[in-house]
Amino acid sequence: MEKHQLGRTGPQVSTLGLGCMGMSGMYGPSDRTESIATIHAALDAGINLLDTGDFYGMGHNEMLIGEAIKGVERDDFLLSVKFGALRDPAGAWLGYDARPAAIRNFVAYSLQRLGVDHIDIYRPARLDPNVPIEDQIGAISDLIKAGYIRHIGLSEVGADTIRRAAAIHPIVDLQIEYSLISRGIEDKILPTCRELGIGVTAYGVLSRGLISGHWQKDNVQKDDFRTISPRFQVGNVEKNLELVEALRRIAEAKGATVAQIAIAWVAAKGKDIAPIIGARRRDRLTEALGALSVELSQADMAAIERAIPKDAAAGGRYPEAQLTHLDSEK
Repeated sequence: MEKHQLGRTGPQVSTLGLGCMGMSGMYGPSDRTESIATIHAALDAGINLLDTGDFYGMGHNEMLIGEAIKGVERDDFLLSVKFGALRDPAGAWLGYDARPAAIRNFVAYSLQRLGVDHIDIYRPARLDPNVPIEDQIGAISDLIKAGYIRHIGLSEVGADTIRRAAAIHPIVDLQIEYSLISRGIEDKILPTCRELGIGVTAYGVLSRGLISGHWQKDNVQKDDFRTISPRFQVGNVEKNLELVEALRRIAEAKGATVAQIAIAWVAAKGKDIAPIIGARRRDRLTEALGALSVELSQADMAAIERAIPKDAAAGGRYPEAQLTHLDSEK
């Protein structure tokens, strides 16, 4: 597994990272034993970046990771943690809190659940409009001085916010959705990151399974985010699955799977971009790792982008009400 420096000032990260959110709900039930086995398999394969959020499963995901990494050499993995999202006992979303006092509280609980003495990359999950980004980054930099955090990242923020944050403290990466059917960052956000020497950890590279080549319309279960995702709704999903079939023809010609082509495309967009793979099972992880063996020429990249043109997806990547709260969409 190759490793690259994350941004100008960040740690060495594996070409692929493992996103653990789906192991704690969001996409229907998951198996705890299989989830832990998948984390172990990822570490054995050389993946060193584990991504989570303190609100994934309302703490469940951090405790799951804490169980999985128990006994693993601390230098063999990096923990990327998002914070700030608020939820009620029923799991409903209540907004965001990035006040300095709240940040200190959040990190204390994360350290306890994960069972570690420091977090490698800490980031606000979304921009809290009630707290200046300068105050948020300043609070995290204080935690770096205290030894609890190593690096600061951002998530789903726009170019202006990135610049303001970077003026306060070095930012190692921006975590943001990026895939063949979610390419909005190419206009302003990605150029800004590259100008400032900030890496990108790309989530949603398979668009929540939509462009994995495996997803079928009867796959959605209760409590699955895809029941409200615009791209999975009747009228949109049929058009989006047509794009998948166009990608499948390219994949078959390359002797690869649809998922492998989609992952390889993101990885080929730059060594400063690390795709985060949301595998919940070892077989899906194995398939994703196969993307590392897929070599895409310029002609291949052009063919892929002809098959799935920019802005070809039907429906937004989040429901409209959620998009209005994304600084990256402004």
